[in-house]
Amino acid sequence: MLRRLTLALAVAAASNGMAWAETAPPSTRTDLVSVYREAVNNNADLAAARADYAARKEVVPQARAGLLPQLSAGANLTDTRTELDSPSIRADRSGTVYQATLSQPLFRADRWYQLKAAKAIDEQAALQLSAVEQNLILQSAEAYFAVLRAQDNLASTKAEEAAFKRQLDQANERFDVGLSDKTDVLEAQAGYDTARANRIIAERRVADAFQALATLTNREYTSVEGIRHSLPVLAPSPNDAKAWVDTAARQNLSLLASNYAVDAAEETVRQRKAGHAPTLDAFAQYQKGDNDSLGFTNSAAGAATYSGDVEQRSIGLQLNIPIYSGGLTSSQVREAHQRLIQTEQQRESLRRQVVQNTRDLHRAVNTDVETVQARRQSIISNQSALEATEVGYQVGTRNIVDVLDAQRQLYNSVRDYNNARYDYILDNLRLKQAAGTLSPADLEALAQYLKPDYNPDKDFLPPDLSAAAEMQLRPSSDE
Repeated sequence: MLRRLTLALAVAAASNGMAWAETAPPSTRTDLVSVYREAVNNNADLAAARADYAARKEVVPQARAGLLPQLSAGANLTDTRTELDSPSIRADRSGTVYQATLSQPLFRADRWYQLKAAKAIDEQAALQLSAVEQNLILQSAEAYFAVLRAQDNLASTKAEEAAFKRQLDQANERFDVGLSDKTDVLEAQAGYDTARANRIIAERRVADAFQALATLTNREYTSVEGIRHSLPVLAPSPNDAKAWVDTAARQNLSLLASNYAVDAAEETVRQRKAGHAPTLDAFAQYQKGDNDSLGFTNSAAGAATYSGDVEQRSIGLQLNIPIYSGGLTSSQVREAHQRLIQTEQQRESLRRQVVQNTRDLHRAVNTDVETVQARRQSIISNQSALEATEVGYQVGTRNIVDVLDAQRQLYNSVRDYNNARYDYILDNLRLKQAAGTLSPADLEALAQYLKPDYNPDKDFLPPDLSAAAEMQLRPSSDE
């Protein structure tokens, strides 16, 4: 009898005869931590965020400048001609004046509140930059594991194609000896053609995943280290949604940044209200110029009585009391108050979203743990179902459509298993990001389970399942 088609046989055929690309030697493979470091050094979005932070932090010295002394200097050069009709008199005056003015705000409530708002904005900007940096950790993992997911899916698709090709060959052999009709051949051909098309699409997705990795890091990659199947699949610790939500409320970077946004809006309201308050400045002024320019005259004769340069020095206080500015200040107060309400509501919306995301991701991780185990068992069950269906086909109780469907179910279960593994890894990282605890150390912990010589065509299945499938390949007494 013909040897039964098993998963291990299809894997062997795919890895030996249908490899889509040469496997890179372990020394050239890229690991997860290296990808993250390249992203930190080369990611354009992170560089833009750093520049944005450097620009936004300048609001503090700009606001502080309004409370510090102001010194200015200047010069005037004038030439004045005066003519009287009766009696006919003409006078020419010219001269140069140099002056310097020093002022120091003594009471400027609006500028003081402006400085406090600027400090809150600076803190907000720093936290927002930290959030971008933290998000890059997740982006690096998502891009890296997207490559592994695409490679594993390609490997299972190639194995599926090999299985359908073998089924087509068997159908042709049975047709040639009169054990089946042409319909079986056509059904097998259709299954093989579909598997081949799926393999072509899977190859493109691998290339797309590598391109996304290059976009993130500005580096080209041809091979990455794969994740071992021995990676522990455990429930989150602590396995308490409320504990994670409480941590997120304290440490979520975006939420902390929104707190400073509210602080800045509150100080802006105070700044606008202070526009109604009086201001007090101290000033000192020095002038030097000739007597024509400074207008020194003899009070009795009305003519200039001094020659040479003249110096003037003055010092004093300047009080300004706002009385009415056309309603501008009151309008600015109302605007700032509405901006405060807007910022508070945005913070509340973000808080609710953080709570929802944290709870959802906590449930997702727990679901992923069970899903990985269930998908793993599904491979075993579908493998057994395929073997039973093939036996039934050989004895005539099943048709080829049943066999092809069983094969599809088997390889779908393989892809579902690998997808569940990567979902578990990424959902764990997303949960930590929502809680504000995600750090490069989490990538380093994952890197311990990377396999430098990972070969997707052979390693997309857990080693124990592959070994079990190989054992089933050994000829039995009834073959």
